[in-house]
Amino acid sequence: MPANKHESPGTYKPDPRFKIAHKEALIGVALAIFNFIWWYGFAYGLGSRPPEEYTYILGLPDWFFYSCVVGFILMSVIVIIITKYVLKEVPLDADPYADPNATTKEESPLK
Repeated sequence: MPANKHESPGTYKPDPRFKIAHKEALIGVALAIFNFIWWYGFAYGLGSRPPEEYTYILGLPDWFFYSCVVGFILMSVIVIIITKYVLKEVPLDADPYADPNATTKEESPLK
């Protein structure tokens, strides 16, 4: 079905916001996988030793400190950096630049 009633079916152009959303969703999945690998590696890697061999950091077992405390801080910093420098602000309302009958012709920020 055409995006606009006045367009013919052959003139449909995909919304460029879908490409941006797809890329950002993949970034989110990659961050979640990285977080799980970090947590699993430290929690089960260092945590598989007998409790008598644990070393403690700030009163916490080292496996817990590295997997949960350092992991949380690291992921928070990574998410802030990704959000600030990689992700784009995309308007979620209808794209005014796609309407051929719009009164103003501004250049789309999505290009």
